Amino acid sequence: MPCSRCGKTIAEGEIHVHLGYRLCEDCYMDALSPARTCDPWAVHSAKNFGRDFAGKTALTELQQRILAALQETGGATPAALSARLDLAPADLEREIAALRHMEKVRGELRDGVKYIRVW
Repeated sequence: MPCSRCGKTIAEGEIHVHLGYRLCEDCYMDALSPARTCDPWAVHSAKNFGRDFAGKTALTELQQRILAALQETGGATPAALSARLDLAPADLEREIAALRHMEKVRGELRDGVKYIRVW
């Protein structure tokens, strides 16, 4: 059976029903816990607890790739960034939320279009 959200085939015992939709595990987790970019406690935690012993913020390889792409382009729409990095939009949204909490990236409107750029 296909997932109602992403279209992946789900094994019969792996189906999760949420609000009447049949979802795979990943989509079910996204539905229950969506990424939130504006979360003061997450910002506080990322700024105070997400540092290594040298005082630098620890970033994953994917987060480093996102920052490098944004620095090269001077900012990008979420769709363009997702295509450039070959990432699913939900995965990009989750990483952007984490980077936003670390105050590494921010949103910006350019001619009414949402862009992500380096802080």
